[in-house]
Parts: sequence; C-alpha cells; structure tokens
Amino acid sequence: MNKTKETFVTAFALFSLFFGAGNLILPPLLGFKSGDLWWLVALGFCVSAVLIPLFGILAHARLQGTMLDFANKVSPTFSIIYCYIVYAISISLPSPRTASVTHEMAIQPFFDTPPLLTSILYFILVFLFVINRSKILDILGKVLTPGIILILFIIIGITLFSFDFQFGQTTFSNPFSDGILEGYQTFDAIGAVVVGGVIIISIDLKYPKEPFEAKKQLIRRAGWLAGLALFLIYAGLILTGALMNTQFDADISRTALLSSISLATLGSAGNLFLSVLVSLACFTTAVGVVTGTADFVKYRFAGSQNAYLITAIIGSFLGVAMGQFNVAYIIAVALPALMFIYPITIVLILLNVVPNRFASPSVFRAVIIATILFSIPDFLGSVSLLAPKGETFSWIPLNDYSLGWVLPAVTVFIMANLIGRKE
Repeated sequence: MNKTKETFVTAFALFSLFFGAGNLILPPLLGFKSGDLWWLVALGFCVSAVLIPLFGILAHARLQGTMLDFANKVSPTFSIIYCYIVYAISISLPSPRTASVTHEMAIQPFFDTPPLLTSILYFILVFLFVINRSKILDILGKVLTPGIILILFIIIGITLFSFDFQFGQTTFSNPFSDGILEGYQTFDAIGAVVVGGVIIISIDLKYPKEPFEAKKQLIRRAGWLAGLALFLIYAGLILTGALMNTQFDADISRTALLSSISLATLGSAGNLFLSVLVSLACFTTAVGVVTGTADFVKYRFAGSQNAYLITAIIGSFLGVAMGQFNVAYIIAVALPALMFIYPITIVLILLNVVPNRFASPSVFRAVIIATILFSIPDFLGSVSLLAPKGETFSWIPLNDYSLGWVLPAVTVFIMANLIGRKE
C-alpha cells in the first residue's frame, strides 16, 4: 500500500463525504454577521462541523460496523429508534434543502418559475436515480468536488487580496457558541454516523490483507488532512463574509450572499459556473440521502425491494413538500430537530471514541439519559415553548448558550466511571 497516495485518496473521499452544497451557504452569512469576532465564530463552527464529524469517522474505524452499532451499548431498541429518527430527519430536512438551494442559486436568478415546479422536477429526477442506482453520480462527484474546491479557493484568495481588513461589529451575543450551533445545520455529525462506515468498509475491502492498525492509521492521517482542508475553507468563507459586511444589505439571505460574493469576485460567468456546480452537488447529496434511507428500511424488512421502493417514494414526496420552501425557512424548521438529536449524536460519537474501559454499557446508558434530559430545555426553547434563557432552567450551566447538556453529560460520564470502578 502506497501510504502517501492512499492517504490523499482517502482524504479526498472524506472531504467529499462531508462537504455538500448546504455547507457552502452557511459560513459566508455567519462571517457577514460576526464582524471582528469572525475568528471566534469560525472556531465554534469548526468544532461541530469539522472536529466532531472526524471523531465520527474514527469511531467507525474502531467499531468496523454499521450505524446500528453506534448506539447498541445503550440498548438494541434504543439503537433502532435512534436510527429511524436520524433517517427520518435526513429525508425530511437536509434532502429537501438541496432542492431549495438549487432553486435559489441556479433557477431563480435566471428563470421566473415557482419553487414548487423546481422541487417537483428535481425529486422526480432524484427518484429515477435512486431506483436505477446510476453510476453517473459517482463520476459527477469525482469531478464536482475538485471544481467547487478550486472555485472557493479562488473566491477566498481574490477577497483576501482585494478588500481591506476592516470589520464591523458582531451581531452575535455569544460568538463561539453561536458558531457551534450554526455548525449543527451542516448535518455533518449525523452524516459521519450515517455514511461514515462506507469509507471504512471500502478500505477494508480494498486492503483485506493489511493489518487493522495500518488501516486505522490510514484513516487517522486522511481524517486530519480532510479536516484541515475543511477548516481552511470554512474559515476562509467566514472571513470572506466578514470582509464584505458593508457590501450588501444586512438582511441578505444565505444563498443570495454566496451568489453575490461569487459575482463580486468571479464575475457573471464565474457565478453561473458556481451555480451549476452547486446544483449538481445538491443533487448528488439528495440521491445519497434517499438511497441510504431506502437501503436501511430495506435491511430492516428482510431485504424487501418493495420496502426500498416505498421508502424512495416517501422520500421524494417529502422532498417535494419541503423543497418548495426557501432555504431560510427549512433551516428554521430544522433547528428544533437538531437541538434534540445533535447532542445525542455528538455524545454517541465521543463515547465510541474513548477507550472501552471508560465506555461500558452502563456508562453509555447513563450519559445518554443525562444528555436527553438536559437537551429538552434547548429543544423547547427552539420551538418557542420555553424561553431558552428563562428562569426555570437558568441553574443549568451553559443553558444561556443553548448547550445545557454539555456539563451534565461530562459530569455523569465521570461519576458513572467512578461508580463502576468502585463496584
């Protein structure tokens, strides 16, 4: 095995896994609103959008299993429920968001057609690709990602050399935690749990005779390399948005800002090219999400092809129903679901990374229960049933930052291990 070559090949595959069109539209507006504290927002964003997902890949490397194995130590029943919830969220929110991004970036600027029409045509094509399992998507993915990376580095480079380093005031009250919460919207931690195993299995099949430790080291090197690339692009896009804080209206949307930045740096031809690439990247993401969900349901129903087909139809219908709304609305709707499922996902990833002697089944159960309980105030606050900073839960550390689950989960983890050692 050529270590250098395989490290770069695997790193590129990991980058492609995490970096989708949804990731493109989040950082620029985050930087646009962050002002002189863009670097602090960028650090928070990269914690939840880069570091945690990479830990998810490392956890897959250790488990050498499927998504079900992530939560099996809590209980098999909990694992199944967790998987169904994650897949339901995936086909209901990030998948439809790709249609919305496509409409706002590639259709709306050039054609006066309703978003519903875009959504219908978009998910008809998604459905056809899902049931036919076309290999065209693999080819497109290998071409699209390098193209998008190249364009983004050009945009960032032109911005850095063309604009003065003058920043406005931040609009965030808690820049670091706001960056973390915005990173939830990338869905990358969920993506690491859902499809991260594909990379692990591919390496295992490609190098069946290589020792486990060699493959683990390959994944580790490639993971940090992919993480570095993600960090540079995210930080660059956030800085780009921060440097252009006086160029556009304060209420500009995420997709409009990305289009405006590309127009300002690349011109109309470059903007059109970026729109096309983003749209195709969106499409591959939607097909991947619907296919993955249908595969899971098919597996749960003893390999039934009817279960696969029905799931693909449901996923496409949900895509049409949600995809006709604008990106800002879908992101707002996604927030409550993310405030509940993301803490659980993060904790499962971290528990599967720590040494086994610190992560017994009893520790898993205790920490997950604590995480669920202390995520409820943030969830209720996100649906306006409870003020996040209300007096009722003001005693919970970090509650004001919508991270009230963090210290309880850490505390229970330590206590459960201490009790386990005594027993």
